[in-house]
Order: sequence, then structure tokens, then C-alpha cells
Amino acid sequence: MRVLAISGSLRAASHNTALLRAAAQLAPEGVEVELYDGLDRLPPFNEDHESDLPVPEVARLRDAIASADAVLISTPEYNGTVPGQLKHAIDWGSRPYGPDAALWSQVVAVIGASSTDYGAMWAQDHLRKALGIAGARVVDAELPVSRAQDRFDNEGALVDLETAARLREVLDVLVAHRHELAQAA
Repeated sequence: MRVLAISGSLRAASHNTALLRAAAQLAPEGVEVELYDGLDRLPPFNEDHESDLPVPEVARLRDAIASADAVLISTPEYNGTVPGQLKHAIDWGSRPYGPDAALWSQVVAVIGASSTDYGAMWAQDHLRKALGIAGARVVDAELPVSRAQDRFDNEGALVDLETAARLREVLDVLVAHRHELAQAA
């Protein structure tokens, strides 16, 4: 099983990207977590630019989402909501709206980290809503990582055992949901 991991942060030392790297290390046997790189190259969503031949990075994102068995998104929280660049990814992945969209019926889990006491909870909530409207199957699993700077070492390795255990639980729920859908098909 292949899980596409998308970090909503563009920072090189992002706690959200570090959380996804930890997910790759903690993934159950037989599950590969692949980190998407290119969010910073996505153009802002513009309906005037929708066509059968989207710009290369949009096509690459859509292909990556559609070819994954599941998607894991980690979002920071900027001004109480999802960062704009991540929202562009959701908008591009949701088009054309309906069964031909990359996100349509895709199994997705949302997690997030921030330096605040709230662990990007509002951004995660907003992202789940946008994904649901886009037609994704958002799993019922949450992981708000608060005070992220205390949960990772200077090299970006997850050192907090409780966060690691909860991240494993999210991955287990994501994998189980994907397997249930495959069996029902």
C-alpha cells in the first residue's frame, strides 16, 4: 500500500514535514509513505487555467493523488486556518469536480503540528471540511501536535513517544479504512 504524504508547510525545517517523515518510519509493514515535493511550485488555483492539459505541476499533483492508495496531509495553521498553498493543492485536486477529480473517493487523513497550544486544530478542521466537499473520504482520526518545537529534536526527528504512538494510530486507521473500501469493492 502506498500513502502519499503532503505537508502544508513550505519551510525547510517544518514540523509538519518532520511529522510526515516520522509517519514514513512508523508506517505498518507493507505500507510505504511517500512525501510529495512540489507544493511551492503549484500555481494558485484559477478556473480560467483549467484544461485537458494542466500545467506540469498540477498534472503531477493530480497523478500523485490519484495513484496513491491513501493520502496523509499534515497542515500548519496560519491565521487560524489552512495555508494558502495547501488550499491550492486541494482546489486543483478537486477539479474537475466529481468522479474524474483526483481527490474524489480518495481516502485521506489529516494531521497537523504547530508551536501553539492547539496543534493546528482549526486548520485541520477547515481542511477536513474542504476535503469532504471535494469528495474525499476523510477518516475519523485526529492528531493535533501542540508545542511541536518540544516534540522534535534539532535534526527534526520525532522524540515524543506519545505523539509517535498517536501517529501510529492515525496510520492504522487510514490503512484499515482503505482496506475496508477495497474489500467492499
